[in-house]
Amino acid sequence: MQNYQTKDETITVSNIDYLIHSLKDRQQFYDHEQLAENIGISSATWSLFGVVWPSSRILAATVCVLDFEGKRVLEIGCGLGLSSIVLHGMGVDITASDYHPLAKEFLKENVLRNKMLPIKFQTGNWETDNPLLGKFDLIIGSDVLYEPAHAESVSQFIDCHSSDNVKVVIVDPDRGNRAKFTKKMIVLGYAHRFERFNQQGNDEVSCKGRILHYQRRK
Repeated sequence: MQNYQTKDETITVSNIDYLIHSLKDRQQFYDHEQLAENIGISSATWSLFGVVWPSSRILAATVCVLDFEGKRVLEIGCGLGLSSIVLHGMGVDITASDYHPLAKEFLKENVLRNKMLPIKFQTGNWETDNPLLGKFDLIIGSDVLYEPAHAESVSQFIDCHSSDNVKVVIVDPDRGNRAKFTKKMIVLGYAHRFERFNQQGNDEVSCKGRILHYQRRK
């Protein structure tokens, strides 16, 4: 991590503090070996994985109160993995996934800083299949619909890795692709509902949008 500036911040979820190591700002960039470029991550979007976004805080607070008994959980587009770290600390069977080349490195660092055992991690590229992932009973994600093509690719990826009784929770900060994504999920056989949120705070934590819930129809 010597080629870019980082910072530590404390994120509180359900009255528990988590130390999160992140990029100092969204201007950080280093891809000397062109690992990100080779998989389609531009210099403009390279740093987005390494920021604690408001929607990731909403996701962590939302999912930490769910029933996890007997469930395998997958976080897609985990970035720094805040929700995965929170659930891992609760003893949940969680697998974090992301396709950014540095996501695994930052997740490992954050696990160490919170004095936890390693979290399972798999590369999660929505455009390709990863047979190592398997099937999950709960799939979660935050702000994963930021490109128009993601309505198709994310819905297909979720369906590919869903168990028969899967539930899906996506926090969406009012991106324009939500409706198209929901239509794709309906076609794939999922019932859906949503709830609005509007978190007020400083510029770093203010966020409004919808928490999207999907469940495979019986």
